[in-house]
Amino acid sequence: MKELENYYGRLFTKYQLTAEERQAAQTLPSMTEGGVCFRCSTAFSDRHRLPNGAYYCRECILLGRVRSDEELYYFPQQDFPENACLKWSGQLTDWQQKISNGLCANIEKRRPTLVHAVTGAGKTEMIYHAVAQVIDQGRAVCLASPRIDVCIELYKRLQQDFAVPISLLHGQSDPYFRTPLVVATTHQLLKFYQAFDLVLIDEVDAFPYADNPMLYRAVDNAVKADGLQVFLTATSTDELDRKVKSGQLERLSLPRRFHGNPLIVPEKVWFSQFDQSLKKDKLVVKLKKAIRNQRKTSFPLLIFLPEISKGQEFVAILEREFPDEKIGFVSSQTENRLEIVQGFRDRTITILVSTTILERGVTFPMVDVMVVQANHYLYTSSSLVQIGGRVGRSMDRPTGLLLFFHEGSTRAIEKAIAEIKFMNKEAGYV
Repeated sequence: MKELENYYGRLFTKYQLTAEERQAAQTLPSMTEGGVCFRCSTAFSDRHRLPNGAYYCRECILLGRVRSDEELYYFPQQDFPENACLKWSGQLTDWQQKISNGLCANIEKRRPTLVHAVTGAGKTEMIYHAVAQVIDQGRAVCLASPRIDVCIELYKRLQQDFAVPISLLHGQSDPYFRTPLVVATTHQLLKFYQAFDLVLIDEVDAFPYADNPMLYRAVDNAVKADGLQVFLTATSTDELDRKVKSGQLERLSLPRRFHGNPLIVPEKVWFSQFDQSLKKDKLVVKLKKAIRNQRKTSFPLLIFLPEISKGQEFVAILEREFPDEKIGFVSSQTENRLEIVQGFRDRTITILVSTTILERGVTFPMVDVMVVQANHYLYTSSSLVQIGGRVGRSMDRPTGLLLFFHEGSTRAIEKAIAEIKFMNKEAGYV
């Protein structure tokens, strides 16, 4: 049925479909033998029972209520026309080509893979031939990430480099339409069932995907029975490392950036009384001096703060201390975040202050980075490595300033620096 085309590969609750549509669909039990929700794997609880005694799932209720006494419905995915979809004409480095070839081979062998590549290695370009290989055969691919910003950036790049329709799915996106290539947040995969021959999860170590059984279930459900999962990251996790050791995943490792220069090693800068100075509407002298010196270079400056409230107070002081600068602030609560980030790219904003919302998946050419209160508990070693990875990504400026301002070093800071140095050593720079 042509009118049901956008339903192929999708999962529905009973009242998301008409009676006629339910007749055309196939069904699944909503509760597994283990007493958990089929869609999100959350255990049904006695606290969430209806008057008729049926259970319902609170965890994924925003996607439509899953009830133990009602079936779930899905429409089997159909093949797409065969294609020649890749229009990207760029050149991979020898290192990147090796990863690309390995990934293509693993897809042919149905071998689950972890691509562990440093920030700025060019992961996106390295997956292009693998993605095209699947789409050209008339099959479906999803590139998923836990972060909306990452999805939007990937979508823009894929639109330029692939000659097929692409749908973008996140909490504020346009409605889904069926395409051979989908870019989606990992939460959106809860709406699919056996839809994709290949699912690639980018930034697999990022919140909220990491250590989240519900999102693991979402990916498992979204992949066809004979489909394949590929994980992409710059900072691996203990769980992924365990799977590599046990042979469940094959690791393809790239410790070198695409331009051939080493990762920037952070410089630790001790300072004190940042919170007290903020309350007095002042900047710590050492930090103010560092910002003033950096602004003499005219390179864009990205400053990370651990908390939204601190970031807002910090920006107000910056605007007074540096009246000639155009200053922006973004966090998870910033409604026009995308416009502000684009302003920073376009250089209409010269200093951008951010929470960890911009720690990964975004590229700003020739940027310098300062992390304020790098010792804060919200900064993990992984997030600090990712933040550091914003610096030196550009061929035009493969170097840059990377300062960790701290009030006493932490295990996370030391581990991040050690990991960056190890990657450089593995790439042969030391």
